[in-house]
Amino acid sequence: MTLSAQALLFDNDGTLVSSLDSVQRCWTRWAGEYGLTAAEFGRVELHGRTAAEIVADLLPADAVPGAVARVEQLEVADVAEGGVRLLPGTRDFLDSLPADRWAVVTSATRRLAEARLGAVGIRPKTLIAADDVTRGKPDPEPYLLAARQLGVDPARCVVFEDAPAGLRAGRAAGMDTVALATTHPAHELVADLVVQDLSALSALVTDGAVEISVRR
Repeated sequence: MTLSAQALLFDNDGTLVSSLDSVQRCWTRWAGEYGLTAAEFGRVELHGRTAAEIVADLLPADAVPGAVARVEQLEVADVAEGGVRLLPGTRDFLDSLPADRWAVVTSATRRLAEARLGAVGIRPKTLIAADDVTRGKPDPEPYLLAARQLGVDPARCVVFEDAPAGLRAGRAAGMDTVALATTHPAHELVADLVVQDLSALSALVTDGAVEISVRR
């Protein structure tokens, strides 16, 4: 199968980099600091959502701003402890793309996203973070904003995601979707194309498009 696009939009955590251990470590510490039981903490989905949405599910509204700032502090500090690594295929795939044909669209704050990306040497020309939108994934706003900033029709974009919430956001934006089975089993992912990770794909850049194919 081949997908054609004018712009490629990538989630970060679980798509370009792995930060699962860091997320679990930092959020578990955070939950302990805020007196949450394992049962209370375990009932919320962490992956693919903004910290503000997660915290709002767990704490009273007046506690949310301080609690969000605290978990961001923990996660940024954890990057320096080796809390992030590139996923297979990321470097080669991104290096094959012109800088103005792709963007990173993440549910993390800009500060955290830049820390994680910088730790592995990825510096996107266009980055959409939680700070830039009023509604996070699965709302399509983050992906529509990325398309607008790149000057590309949403229908000519392809979204790369590992989380169901992000895939729903891409579909709602009217974009083709590629699911990476890095954090969820393939059968849980609804997309135009499902692969294990970016190492399974190749990109051919032409004057008018990027052709994305599964490696043989």
